[in-house]
Amino acid sequence: MQTELSSCAPAGADVGPALGKLSVLMPIYNERWTLRLIIARVLQSPIPIDLELVAVDDCSTDGSWELLCELAGEDPRIRAIRQPRNGGKGTAIRTAIAHMTGDVAVVQDADLEYDPAEYPRLLAPLLAGQADAVFGSRYAGATRQVRFFWHTAVNRFLTLASNLCTGLDLTDMETCYKMVRADVLRSLSLRSHTFTLEPELTSRLAQWGARIFEVPISYQGRSFREGKKIRPIDGLKALGELLRCRFVNRRYTVDAGLAEQKALDRNARWQRRLQGIVGDFIGDHVLEAKAGIGSLSWFFGDCRRAVLVEQDPLWASILAQRFSPRENRRIELGSLANRLDCRRWREDCFDTVLLSDWQAESLANREPLAAAVAILAPLGHLIWILPAAAGGGRSYEPPREAVDALAAAGLQVVQARLLRHWVRGGGPLWVLVGKKPLAGQRALAA
Repeated sequence: MQTELSSCAPAGADVGPALGKLSVLMPIYNERWTLRLIIARVLQSPIPIDLELVAVDDCSTDGSWELLCELAGEDPRIRAIRQPRNGGKGTAIRTAIAHMTGDVAVVQDADLEYDPAEYPRLLAPLLAGQADAVFGSRYAGATRQVRFFWHTAVNRFLTLASNLCTGLDLTDMETCYKMVRADVLRSLSLRSHTFTLEPELTSRLAQWGARIFEVPISYQGRSFREGKKIRPIDGLKALGELLRCRFVNRRYTVDAGLAEQKALDRNARWQRRLQGIVGDFIGDHVLEAKAGIGSLSWFFGDCRRAVLVEQDPLWASILAQRFSPRENRRIELGSLANRLDCRRWREDCFDTVLLSDWQAESLANREPLAAAVAILAPLGHLIWILPAAAGGGRSYEPPREAVDALAAAGLQVVQARLLRHWVRGGGPLWVLVGKKPLAGQRALAA
C-alpha cells in the first residue's frame, strides 16, 4: 500500500495509508516485576516496519511509573504517559490511541501472557492489504497450553455471545491481541473504561464493517495469585457491554459522514429508486466525484470505464477494497479539481459525471462543479445530488442557487427530482441532471 495515489494511478491500485509503523498500546497497572522484560520483548519483536511503544501508567503504586520513565529515557521509541487517576484498562487504551502515531496498532498487556515475537504473524494480513483488523486466537492453534476449565469455559461463552450479537465467527473474542489499522481504530466510537473494552472493540469493528482475520497465537496464562486482575464479575460486565452495543447504543463511529455513507450503503430500496431516476443518463465512460465508500458506484457495473474520486484517505481505501479487482474501475485519491492537471484526465472524455454533495454548504464552493463540467463530453450528462435544504427556498422546488450554477456552467437542466427519506435521520435530496450541449448549440443559445 502507499501513502498517496499518484495523480495518474493505474487501474486497480491500492489506496490508503502506508503501514510503515506499528504502535504498541500498553496499559500498565502495578506490573513492576514484569515490566522491564515485556518492554524488552516488545522492542525486540522481529517486525518488518518501525515500532513505537505507547505505555500508559494507570496510577501504579508499586514503582511501575518510575521504572517506565527510566526505560523511556534509554530508548526513544518508548512514549511514557501517566493517567491523572486510575481509570481502568479501557481508559488507558483510549489515552494511548490519542497519543499514537503509527499506521497500525496492537494492544499489549504488561504481563507476560502474550508474546510480542508473534507480531509478524498478526501483521501479515494487514501488510498484504487483506484485513482491517487481526485477532490473535488462543484456541485456533494446533497446540496450546492447557489452562483452567472455568476460565476457558467463560471465554468460550463470551465468544459465543459476541458471535450471536455481531454475526462474526470468532474463536476468541476476549483475546488481548487485537491489531487494527490506525485510521479504522481512530474512527471507532469507544467509551469503555475497564476490561469491557474487548467486547466493545469487537462489536464496533463488526458494526463498522471491518475485514477481520484470526491467526493462532501462544498464551502463557497466569493465576490470580500471580497478579491476574480480571475477575468473574468482569465476565458479566462483558456480556452487558455486548448487549449495550447491539441493542442500546449502536453508534459505532465518531465519523458522522462515514456512518451516513454506510447507512446509505445498506439501503437497497433507496438505491434502486435513485438508479431508476438516473439510470437513463449513465453512459459508458463515467466519473464519480466525492465517491464516498462507493454506495452509488454499483450503478456503473456495466460501464466500460468508471473513475471513482475521493479525497478522504480512509474512504478511498474502502473504495479500493471494494472495486480495485474490477478492470473497469480506477480509484483516485484527492479532490476532483486537483486532478485536472493530469495528462490522462485532459485526454479523457467522460459522458457521465456524478457529483454527490451531502452537505448544504457545498453550494458555496463552485470549484468541483466547474471541474466536472470541464471534463464532460458534449451531450454528456452531469448528475448532481444535493440536500433539499441547500440554497434555501421551498422544499418542493429545486434549489435556485443550484439551478443557476448549472446554467452558469453552460448546462441545460433536463431533470430535477426530489428523493425523500433516503436514510434514517437524513433529509430529502434533490437529483439534478444537466446536459452539456454541443459547442454550436451553446453559441446559438447564447
